[in-house]
Amino acid sequence: MTGLTRRSFLQTAAASGAALTLGFTPKGALAQAAQSRQLTPFLSIDSDGNVTAIVKHLEGGQGPATGLSTLIAEELNMKLTDIRFEMAPANAALYNNLLFGPVQATGGSSAMANSFLQYRTAGAAARQMLIAAAAQKWSVAPESLSLKDGVVSDGENFARIGELVGDAARMEVPAEPRLKDPSEWTQIGNPQRARRDSHDKINGKARFGMDVHLDDMLVVAIRRTPRMGGIVASFDDSEAKAVKGFDHAAVLPNGAGVAVYAKNTWAAFQARDALTVEWDFSKAEGRSSEEIRADLAAMLDAEPQYNGNKADRAAVEAAIEGAAQTISREFYFPLLSHSPMEPINATIEPLPNGGIRYHDGAQGPTVNQMVAGEILGLTPDQVEVKSLYAGGFFGRRLNAGADYLVELTMAYALTDQSRPVKLVWSREDDVTGGWYRPQALHRVRVGLDEAGKILGWEHRVATPSIFKGSPFEAAVVHDGIDAASIEGIHDGAYSIPGMAVGLTDAKKATTVNWWRSVGHSHTAYVMEVMMDLAAEASGIDPVEFRLAYLDEETEDGRRAAQVLRLAAEKAGWGQVAEGRALGVAVHKSFNTYIAEVCEISTPDDMVKIEKVTAAVDCGIAVNPDVIKAQVEGAIGWGIGHAMRDEITLEEGAVVQSNFPDYEPLRIADIGAIEVHIVPSDLPPTGIGEPGTPPAAPALANAIARATGQRITQLPMSATTDFYS
Repeated sequence: MTGLTRRSFLQTAAASGAALTLGFTPKGALAQAAQSRQLTPFLSIDSDGNVTAIVKHLEGGQGPATGLSTLIAEELNMKLTDIRFEMAPANAALYNNLLFGPVQATGGSSAMANSFLQYRTAGAAARQMLIAAAAQKWSVAPESLSLKDGVVSDGENFARIGELVGDAARMEVPAEPRLKDPSEWTQIGNPQRARRDSHDKINGKARFGMDVHLDDMLVVAIRRTPRMGGIVASFDDSEAKAVKGFDHAAVLPNGAGVAVYAKNTWAAFQARDALTVEWDFSKAEGRSSEEIRADLAAMLDAEPQYNGNKADRAAVEAAIEGAAQTISREFYFPLLSHSPMEPINATIEPLPNGGIRYHDGAQGPTVNQMVAGEILGLTPDQVEVKSLYAGGFFGRRLNAGADYLVELTMAYALTDQSRPVKLVWSREDDVTGGWYRPQALHRVRVGLDEAGKILGWEHRVATPSIFKGSPFEAAVVHDGIDAASIEGIHDGAYSIPGMAVGLTDAKKATTVNWWRSVGHSHTAYVMEVMMDLAAEASGIDPVEFRLAYLDEETEDGRRAAQVLRLAAEKAGWGQVAEGRALGVAVHKSFNTYIAEVCEISTPDDMVKIEKVTAAVDCGIAVNPDVIKAQVEGAIGWGIGHAMRDEITLEEGAVVQSNFPDYEPLRIADIGAIEVHIVPSDLPPTGIGEPGTPPAAPALANAIARATGQRITQLPMSATTDFYS
């Protein structure tokens, strides 16, 4: 994989003298390079027969390079291994994310869901045009020809696609190319298709942002305010000047830190540590985590700020007051850090034309261009983005403040802008200065009748809004309600009668951001533990109880019930071995349905996670191997953080600093994970995040079954010992 710009891509294609480059115009019409100057290239075939897929979503380990290449390989009847791929250049007008609007960005588990037809259509058009070129050349009917493994043939005539691209490029682009029928698929849904990015990552050829080393480059590290709202009052770099390689230091224009410039990363870190900085905390956050939790509790004691689902609250309260049984619990969720394995970094390189080039694992190339416009006064066409692999991101590399891009661009602006500047964060920088999953407090009351049926469900949430003030506010916030704060409660697959959802926005204690699965990361926990409690109170099996609230006359209910039954069957629900306990959870997020059953044992009064069995319905499974990997990773992500992770604050500053006190999941923490995919002919839906929400509640429900202990405060390690 290499980076490229749209201009260089088209120039290369033109220089070859014979290339077929297909994509879409800004108005959505299928076109090819020779016929449109405003083309969005999705694939190109050169005169040597090399086929290149242009991947418009960041590859951070979640698999779009493989998935999108698979779609082109399918329509061209080629082996997936014969398809090259390139990261798309930055151009929101061309590579717009269909989910987000006029923004080029990766997130929301949207890569396959919004690109499925685009890449297939481009591939199908190329197939049709190559065959048409061969038919014209041989004076035969196109219907007599086939394309397979890069060769067009009718049994007597043969031509490699590289020989045909010149003629094909002069053909009219079919307005509606025929997509292959699913019965003809050999690539889509094939479990034997291996990832396209693994080879380069294993042999070290893959280039990440940390690999960028440019001639005469300055490396910058930043001493940041330890408390949100703090600014630099003064600094002394006299001791930093003794560090070999130190260049200079300067206060960032926003006052939030001191940028330290050096010849290499080590010198930049050493010089930064040698700074003496005086801070002005007069407007800074100063609360502790305990104080923030108390503030959240006080909000729940008062009337909610928003009626989250427009329910008749008085009627719901009356139903609960008149119930035969009432269950109530309060749930607390701490701040969480993304902490991707590759620490945050990016580089700006000045270009001869007065523009710049970002070298970045860019989750949102449009944001790069916006930041450069605001700080450097550049227009989007003066800003190139060379997208590189990201070592995981989980939302961290795209946030409302564009933090690291703003820092880098400000740091570059403070120089004479003649040299490349690379910003590098340490692990400690990221743990102490990240954009976190916000704290949240839920309080729920559920009323049951004599038969154990739900009569009313009152659900209150207090948490900071993520989307208010972000570029996505208009799309996500309606009537003052940030949908991400309560998603997964009233809009899930369950048909629960008499539900009222109250929401109160809390004051932010630190910067907050979407974190893998966003609001579902805490709402699913509450919903599934409360459903388990209700089942227990009713004396009904937890799986059967859940099924009773999944209306299979609806698509939501049908698909959720299907994965629930499948997960239960594969996990041996009802047949658990002695000494073992099972817990179940089912959840819909990003239009995908997942049920998970967690099996535990309790040796030496510790909890040992023996196995997690998952069943997933994400529509058409383009690459089953990638889907299983995503679900496995998402389960580990959800369980690992729920087990023992939290970011705490003392006087507004983060207490934790690195993996010793913010420990990622270890391989021994989960004995086995088994993933089953429901066959489907429906369009693909999200897969990067949906495995996370049900993981922790399935574990919590298993612990409750084994020990009788209901965990309502995370991390679980505060009250539970884990075996690993």
